[in-house]
Amino acid sequence: MQQQAQQEIEALLKTYFEGLYHGDSERLRAVFHPQAQLFGEVRGKPYQNTLEGFVTAVANRQSPHAKGEPFQMETLEIQVLNQIAYVRARAPMLGFNYFDYLALVHNGERWLITNKLFTHVDV
Repeated sequence: MQQQAQQEIEALLKTYFEGLYHGDSERLRAVFHPQAQLFGEVRGKPYQNTLEGFVTAVANRQSPHAKGEPFQMETLEIQVLNQIAYVRARAPMLGFNYFDYLALVHNGERWLITNKLFTHVDV
């Protein structure tokens, strides 16, 4: 069961990273819980958004792919405990070196991101 969960979460993260990289709102909607909340900081300022606000912002910006940036997003850690999981990931793009902390839940059918907490770390 643990290995299956790990594989399902890795597939979800692949879709998440591709959604960020290509600015694909449908890919992002597919991996987030509809009521997901996003918190973090951008350039030292607090950030809070709903899923729809986040997806709209991603769709309306030039994507890292369109800018010709290399794909460098990576999963750093996955922890699974029963029907919940925690992911730590790195998403360098658009001049930022983002670190994401994602909370996931299995809703009986599939894994979904319920919360995204993120920050930028200078290299």
